[in-house]
Amino acid sequence: MPRLILASNSAQRKKLLTMLGLKFTVIPSRVEEVQNITTSCQSLVKHNAFIKANDVASRLKDGIVIGADSVVYVGGKTIIGKPKDLKDAKRILKLLFSRPHWVYTGVAVIDVKSGKKVVDYDKTKIFMTPLSDEEIDVYHQKMHPFDKAGGFDIEGYGSLFIRRIEGCYTNVIGLPIAKLSQILKQFRISILKGV
Repeated sequence: MPRLILASNSAQRKKLLTMLGLKFTVIPSRVEEVQNITTSCQSLVKHNAFIKANDVASRLKDGIVIGADSVVYVGGKTIIGKPKDLKDAKRILKLLFSRPHWVYTGVAVIDVKSGKKVVDYDKTKIFMTPLSDEEIDVYHQKMHPFDKAGGFDIEGYGSLFIRRIEGCYTNVIGLPIAKLSQILKQFRISILKGV
């Protein structure tokens, strides 16, 4: 089996791959992500996932590199990345409480030796129940929002106010596992069989 390389230092993505029993190495990408939508949200996350995976693949002689990029999309040209500080995190949460929104994640997989690449994306719609200012402050004391697109989690305290999702649950965490599994099959890798 070829070795898997995750081109991300995301604790959530590492946790998801570890939970599946996959053996992988982490080599974070050094590229700057594009922050603005020029055509569509899916094009943005696919582009960022690809440049991350490609950056890491260009430094290796072999292996299967997985790159990913997640953003929260609220409509129009407005995307939400990671909050800059607590004030920004609070502002973002209030915006997200006000309407349904989507988490988009681009996934890129590159076989270093053959040069084969597959890039795709997934999206999940989220409906939230608003919190008061005081509840938001308590939430931010319990969960650090700075390493997550949108500044919220779904697997921890965020589950208290995320009342419904439409789509892939693990996509909201940061990596759509069902989508990744289908992509890896194109590289003759089965998550069920392990790596």
